[in-house]
Amino acid sequence: MDIYGWDAAESALQGYVSAVAEALGVPPESTCAMTGRPASAYIALEERLPNFPDRDLALLWEDTQGWAAAIETHSGEDVIVVAYLGGEVVPPAREVVAFLRDLLADRHPGQLEPPNFDRCPDLVERLARHGHRGPSRSMVSGSPS
Repeated sequence: MDIYGWDAAESALQGYVSAVAEALGVPPESTCAMTGRPASAYIALEERLPNFPDRDLALLWEDTQGWAAAIETHSGEDVIVVAYLGGEVVPPAREVVAFLRDLLADRHPGQLEPPNFDRCPDLVERLARHGHRGPSRSMVSGSPS
C-alpha cells in the first residue's frame, strides 16, 4: 500500500521526463528521474552549445526551479547552469524544446537566476497532465524522428 503517494509521484515524473525526452529526440537511457526532496530529473544531450563546443550539455529539472540547461565540467565537479527556462515549474514539452532550440541557436533564452518556485501542492497532477501519451516525434530539429 502506497499511503504517501510516492508511487504516483514517481510514475508521473517518469512520464513527464519521458515525454520531454521523446520530444527532444533523446533515448530513454539518456534520462534519469528521482522523486524525493527535491524531485529532480536529468536528460543528457548530444548537442553542444556554440560557446562551449568541448562541454557536454544536459537539461536538468527540479521541483523548485523547473528546467535548466547546464554544461558538464571536465573535473567531475557539479554542472554549471547556463540558463533557467522560468515560466512555470512543469511546462509542456514543446516549451522545453523551444528553450533548447534557442540555446543551441545562441539566442540566450530563459533567465540566469533560478526561479525558485514555491512547492507545488498539485505537482503530481501537473506532471501527469504533461506526461507521456504515446509515440510522438522529435521537435528539436522541427522534423519527425
